[in-house]
Amino acid sequence: MKSKKQLLFPKHQKIFDQVGEQIKLARKRRKLTTIQMAERADINRATLYQIEKGNPGVSMGSYFNVLRVLGLQDDFLKLAADDVLGRKLQDLELLGK
Repeated sequence: MKSKKQLLFPKHQKIFDQVGEQIKLARKRRKLTTIQMAERADINRATLYQIEKGNPGVSMGSYFNVLRVLGLQDDFLKLAADDVLGRKLQDLELLGK
């Protein structure tokens, strides 16, 4: 079965573009080649290229493995960690009772 292409609004795609650029810069700062990075992350170079381009269709597991190789795996824990809107909605519900 062919996977469905992920479509995002342009402003949301820019976030993925920025993440890809940050990953690429982190790799280059560590002087890792694309071959080294792909081997260590257990992905192919084409997948690494897509990650560094900010492709939202690449699996979260591949993004995680790249961050792990860079020593940035704890950054993954920051995703959706600060749910300000959820807490406000919960507080409103608690105050309304």
